[in-house]
Amino acid sequence: MESKKIAIAIDGPAAAGKSTVAKIVAEELSYIYIDTGAMYRALTLKALNHHIDLEDETALVELLLHTKIELQKNGKNQIVLLDEQDVTIDVRSQHVTNNVSYVAKLPAIREELVNRQQQLASHRGVVMDGRDIGTRVLPDAEVKIYLIATVEERAKRRYEENKRRGIPSSMEQLIKEIEERDRIDSERDASPLVKAENAIEVDTTAMSINEVAQFILDAASKLIVHE
Repeated sequence: MESKKIAIAIDGPAAAGKSTVAKIVAEELSYIYIDTGAMYRALTLKALNHHIDLEDETALVELLLHTKIELQKNGKNQIVLLDEQDVTIDVRSQHVTNNVSYVAKLPAIREELVNRQQQLASHRGVVMDGRDIGTRVLPDAEVKIYLIATVEERAKRRYEENKRRGIPSSMEQLIKEIEERDRIDSERDASPLVKAENAIEVDTTAMSINEVAQFILDAASKLIVHE
């Protein structure tokens, strides 16, 4: 007896725990995990390396159309390939993190990457996280989750993440950077960060990653019908 595969959309602001939770949920369900943020980060990395003006939408679209971005599973981890080169670590650099929102707010960039993301999810059995998954990329997703947490808690998580990676950072600076990303993501014209009407909002401030993952798995289990 096979279970009907569904799509799970996880949205929310920077450092709300989306990707970590999405990986756990995907692993538990044997679904494909699609990190849409990594796709925007890969393009941002390439643009920075080529010294392209991040406000030049025409130049960035031309770059994207000649860019191959792949997300591949490697054991329990996912690697990001940019033009067949492993940039998994590079796309998480502070320089990329501080600039990705400028690239992601451009309408033509979003249109092209949304098309690619929808193709990846066309056969269902996916867990996809980002900022416009439930509203724009997968508006028909069976499960929509919107994760939130206080700015201070999100900065603390990013600080701990940077510490594990050996990246020096300041809590005060991280709070400012996250607040700025929130502003850009929420105010952009193309697919702004907003909770889908039928999304379940989960405040993760006082929850562990495993508790959040279990909450999503419980919500999904009600919709995964065995045939």
